[in-house]
Amino acid sequence: MPSQSPTSSRPAASSTRLSLLASALAAAALLGACGSSVKLDENAGKPAPITDASQNRSGMGDGSAAPASNVAQVNLDANKAGDAAFGNLPKVVYFDFDSFVVKDEFRDGISGHAKRLNAAKAKKILIEGHTDERGGREYNLALGQKRAEAVQKSLTLLGVSADQVEAVSYGEERPAASGSTEEAWAQNRRAELKDR
Repeated sequence: MPSQSPTSSRPAASSTRLSLLASALAAAALLGACGSSVKLDENAGKPAPITDASQNRSGMGDGSAAPASNVAQVNLDANKAGDAAFGNLPKVVYFDFDSFVVKDEFRDGISGHAKRLNAAKAKKILIEGHTDERGGREYNLALGQKRAEAVQKSLTLLGVSADQVEAVSYGEERPAASGSTEEAWAQNRRAELKDR
């Protein structure tokens, strides 16, 4: 019976190690892809600077934001903190192209929703993430989800219970504006906050 030399078994051991290493790398890559990659602005959680009331605009909605002095007078008593006190809160957060970073101009509106939700713990909110028509369906669904989760994360960082907030994505399926112009695309890159 011919004896095997030590060098003849090395290629088999080498290929086994190589396949194990490849499997481990593939598993690590898959696990890394499962993690949340919600990016928030580095100023998250920091109070916004107080500015002159004539310059104070939330950047959300129709531009008719109340002066800061009027906002401070709102009573946040849990029994009285209904939608009437926060009825003028903007319900849409807009995003830059191919981005899910919440911009500073939308922080006041998100903070107002957080105060409303913290004052009424039974209240729940749905955040719908949307994109413009550019990009593939799967990509846009994922980007819409990241946008909704970014707003959700902003709310939870402000003390809102995770049980009160649900994030979903509709991708490009429910446009706010039709057309293939930059203006229409800008209106479609959004997250909408809706009471449940």
